[in-house]
Order: sequence, then C-alpha cells, then structure tokens
Amino acid sequence: MKIEVIKKNNTEVAVVSSNELLITDVQSALDLIMTVKYETGCTNIAVNKGAIINDFFVLSTCLAGEILQKFINYGVRFAIYGDFSKYTSKPLKDFMYESNKGKDIYFQPTASLAVDKLSGYAKSKKRDSYER
Repeated sequence: MKIEVIKKNNTEVAVVSSNELLITDVQSALDLIMTVKYETGCTNIAVNKGAIINDFFVLSTCLAGEILQKFINYGVRFAIYGDFSKYTSKPLKDFMYESNKGKDIYFQPTASLAVDKLSGYAKSKKRDSYER
C-alpha cells in the first residue's frame, strides 16, 4: 500500500494505491480509515478501485452501504477512483451518480479528479468562472 498526501485548495487528501485488496469487509475498511488517519492525519481519503473487493460494487451484497456508513460515522470523506465502465448495473450507476452529487462519497475515473472532488477544487474553480 502506498499513501501519498496531496494538498490542494488548502485541503489535504490521502491518495491510497495498492495492487492488493485493502477493503474486503467492514473491519478492513475501518482498519484502513484508522491507518490513514494515524499515518497522515487526513480525513479525506481516495482509494484505487482495484484495492476494493468486487462484491462492494454488487449492491445486493449491502457491502457498499455498510462500508460507506463507517466512513461517514468516522467523519471521513471518501473517493474511489478507477475505471467503472465494466459495471452495467443501473442501480449501481445511479448510486455512483447520486454519490457524486453529494459532499462525502465520490466515484471518479482518476486519482487527480478524486483529489479535486475531495478538496473542493472543482467547486471553487466553477465559482471563479462565474465571477468573471
């Protein structure tokens, strides 16, 4: 597991990348939250999709809801980045779409866009363009 802290828009985001599964159940998600908070102090975490068990993306398992609730309960904003094109489930696509409209959970195609979302950079950039 590699953790890189990126500061953008006066916000620190821990970008986690791993070739191994880091989140396989609720307990492993809690372990990741605590490890990242302890090592970096960050409450904004972005994780590559490949580090999350595939069952997370099958909504009928309820794993996504249980895991994401832990991030919310511990005050951690969370983004998953990667290629989601292989998922054809309409409920999953709707879930990701609605999550991206919120302020705590995001699904983004790249780590850079995940950092933008978690740091509020995309919003501040839009605001600037409207002021001109």
